Amino acid sequence: MQNTEEIWRLVDENQQAFIELSDRVWEMPELAYAEFRSVAEHKKALEAHGFRITEKLAGIPTAIMGEAGEDGPVIAILGEYDALPGLSQEAGVAEHRPLPGDGSGHGCGHNLLGAGAMLAATAVKDYLAKNGIKGRVRYYGCPAEEGGAAKAFMVREGCFKDVDIAISWHPAPFAAVNEAKSLANTRIDFTFTGRSSHAAAAPHLGRSALDAIELMNVGVNYMREHMPSEARIHYAYLDAGGIAPNVVQGKATVRYLIRASDLPMLQGLVARVRKIGDGAALMTETTVSTKVVSAVSNLLGNLPLERAMQANLERLGPPPFDDEDRAFAAEIQKTLTDEDIASAFKRMGVPVRKGVPLADEIIPLEAKGAAMVGSTDVGDVSWVVPTVQARGATYAIGTPGHSWQLTAQGQSPLAHKGMVHVAKVMAGVAVDALRDPALIEQAKADLAARTAETPYACPLPADLSPPIKMAQV
Repeated sequence: MQNTEEIWRLVDENQQAFIELSDRVWEMPELAYAEFRSVAEHKKALEAHGFRITEKLAGIPTAIMGEAGEDGPVIAILGEYDALPGLSQEAGVAEHRPLPGDGSGHGCGHNLLGAGAMLAATAVKDYLAKNGIKGRVRYYGCPAEEGGAAKAFMVREGCFKDVDIAISWHPAPFAAVNEAKSLANTRIDFTFTGRSSHAAAAPHLGRSALDAIELMNVGVNYMREHMPSEARIHYAYLDAGGIAPNVVQGKATVRYLIRASDLPMLQGLVARVRKIGDGAALMTETTVSTKVVSAVSNLLGNLPLERAMQANLERLGPPPFDDEDRAFAAEIQKTLTDEDIASAFKRMGVPVRKGVPLADEIIPLEAKGAAMVGSTDVGDVSWVVPTVQARGATYAIGTPGHSWQLTAQGQSPLAHKGMVHVAKVMAGVAVDALRDPALIEQAKADLAARTAETPYACPLPADLSPPIKMAQV
């Protein structure tokens, strides 16, 4: 208990600087691999707190690592800071008010994620120094979680090869250990090339690349009935062939995002989608070429670390929200549906409670909610390093992910309190591991058992470089 109270106190002593860091990053939303101002802010913070800095990890300009301490176990705490397109929003208001500018916004709370993770790492750094403990703590600033798979590239390049355990978190409506379920995925661009022609005078001479994409989409949509229910497929036009309807579109590109519960299932679905693309090209007398953009693995759990994190959550208790926080969260909930709110409880595997705008409990470890149908590049880290993640209660219950409502709460006092709360949880797990070598050994044994029959195989093509210009597409 004494160790716990000391590390919590160190988090509190450092919190203001990282609340301000989170707010600054919220104000400069940048998309995947373009987080140049955000990573510069994180670098300044690392320098200010005395970390040894390594930049451009895995050749990625916006990836950074700060390390402190000497010898001993290596504890990694993972942060992110990329934003999303189309989610610009004025802070602190419960109505949709997009801000002027490029339209990007922190609709997944990664401004909080990065700052909260670095707050935890800083507290652990100070704890090591004050107590003369051998060990190292690292803050990994990881870009491009939203579709860019930066951590997968970082894993492939050995950035985590000497790490003993990894700890992270994600903004959420509840305080809990994150259930280690996610979907493996890949993003593939399909480019069809046909032949342009005058759509009225000589349509018979044209071969439409746009027709090919539309036929491919129809084929994939029919396939949905005949694929595993937990799998997901999405697509978006990157280039529809131009804006002139009187020109047969000679070239067009569609991006497919294919998700499955594990890598073997993913590979099977990818093969089927590729066949549909080939069929669409055959039907339209066009040609099709493909380019993999990114890929990530599904998450692996780690029971010893999850139990350690749950113990820290239960010792700490729920975040210290006050009446003003609850009032603002209730205003946000008025913009949501009853289904939004009920589904948030159901996803956590706990009874629906009406009139509860903010988390006031710690979710039990044994609670099992609806299957996670999203993806994260933390998955690749979890295959090579024992990994645990927390959910940090930083927004109103029912708030959809990737929404203007989530962006609106990103600078609020309730978000700040939730961020500091989860930083204490992560720092507590790190101190538990540093104080108890048996925890690290148990975590490693758990990972070894989970990967014994299916060792890690990086889902990225060997010749694929990080898509550092993907934000420009």
